[in-house]
Amino acid sequence: MESMKEAMEYLVNLSQEADTPKVLNICGKTYSNKNLVRYDKAEKARPIVARTLTSLSDYIENCSGEFRDNMIIHIVDPKEVRLMSALDQERERETLFVAEAEVSEFTFDYWYDQERFMIELQSNFQENDDLKLVMKLAGNMEQKNNQTYSDDGVTQVATMTVGAASKADVVVPNPVELIPHRTFQEIEQPSSKFVFRIGSGEQPKFKLIEAEGGIWRNEAVANIKDYLFKMLEEMPEEIRDRVVIIG
Repeated sequence: MESMKEAMEYLVNLSQEADTPKVLNICGKTYSNKNLVRYDKAEKARPIVARTLTSLSDYIENCSGEFRDNMIIHIVDPKEVRLMSALDQERERETLFVAEAEVSEFTFDYWYDQERFMIELQSNFQENDDLKLVMKLAGNMEQKNNQTYSDDGVTQVATMTVGAASKADVVVPNPVELIPHRTFQEIEQPSSKFVFRIGSGEQPKFKLIEAEGGIWRNEAVANIKDYLFKMLEEMPEEIRDRVVIIG
């Protein structure tokens, strides 16, 4: 019995030693073999999440009393803007507000059937001349076969109905300049060039491929920055002087 008791005590001691964190100093840096949770750290607020730049403006103007000190508006990308604090004593930032834009759900480089393509164009793009041309062509496209559709890799020619009983061959325009909804609705949407493709097969199908490598993003960020500068200019000086815009 005594040996059993000693064995149990030995196992308990081993368990306690395993639970005790070990702190090591290696090359002047301190490490621990446990994930430690710090309890004296100041809690940070959960950010308010909204969908517009207008809501961000309302928050800055009406809730500036919640700011710790100076604040930073960080334009993360064309779809996200964050309002953050300056560095605190722990060299960390607190995010108070996040604006996330509701943008186009159109999928580029994806084949759409004729009906869906027409719906997506009307729902996710601003109207301009090239959009009208693409919609006219896609909406009046005939079923394709070797006689009514050709594609040499550069130029596409398709048969389109032009009246109740008449048809005509048309050259598909490429590239086309379109304006998708890709950033906040309060600012001007950047236009971009797209390759418009018609798929082979019995039933018409279409897709758009981005042709500028994302240059529009820089324009969108610049537009957001201009909007925010103008927004701050209309606010009281004691608020305006405490906010920096980075984008």
